[in-house]
Amino acid sequence: MFSGIKIFLWDQDNKKTSKQTQEIKEVTKIEEVPASTQDELINQPVQKDHDNDYWNYIKLPLINVDFTELKKKNADTVAFLKVNGTNINYPVVQAKDNQYYLTHSYDKSPNEAGWVFMDYRNQTTNLNRNTIIYAHGRWDTTMFGSLKNVFQNKWYQNTDNYVIQLSTPTYNSLWQVFSVYQIPTETYYLTTDFGSTESYQTFLTTIQKRSAYQFRATINPDDHILTLSTCWNDKEKVVLHAKLIKRQMK
Repeated sequence: MFSGIKIFLWDQDNKKTSKQTQEIKEVTKIEEVPASTQDELINQPVQKDHDNDYWNYIKLPLINVDFTELKKKNADTVAFLKVNGTNINYPVVQAKDNQYYLTHSYDKSPNEAGWVFMDYRNQTTNLNRNTIIYAHGRWDTTMFGSLKNVFQNKWYQNTDNYVIQLSTPTYNSLWQVFSVYQIPTETYYLTTDFGSTESYQTFLTTIQKRSAYQFRATINPDDHILTLSTCWNDKEKVVLHAKLIKRQMK
């Protein structure tokens, strides 16, 4: 009986999440913005090394999201995230802690599916060295449930998947993936600020070495990174790291 109730409640949460997602899709204006000479290229490599995919990815389009209607629905909205090769295509919210949106949907109604949210310590205007976005890894692949796709050959073999598009009310940005891995639950990769350049370099080296794949990307302490984190199971996490390579102010 207990299991039956849990399944029923899980199904109800899924239906509510699906309805929320559809309503968001209907009111959100998203357009692709071609690469422009006005784009700000972030921390370019010193040499044009063709083994570094940076030079290919900066030519890719950005996404521009109109946040007018999203802000009306939820004033906590701070960004819109799109991850190629997954179902991740959601507005991102931010609360005063990292607990609220674990159990509340986009409209702030109670929902165990939660929503996609940014770490409360981060800022979108004045970027921390590490910006972190979380969501539940739902079995039906909603929220960050499809982030597990990064461990499939189909995802890895398509290099178009190595780019993340993030739009905020003030800028549109492009991020290059440099590490993906599965790891027992910990807090090390969730560090947002660092006491010194040396400690940040150690952090970058550590998380890059953890990667299940070798990406053609270089990183250094001048980079700002984006971290996506979700549950693989009760004891492990799926983590993706990408570095900021292009930004276009609105």
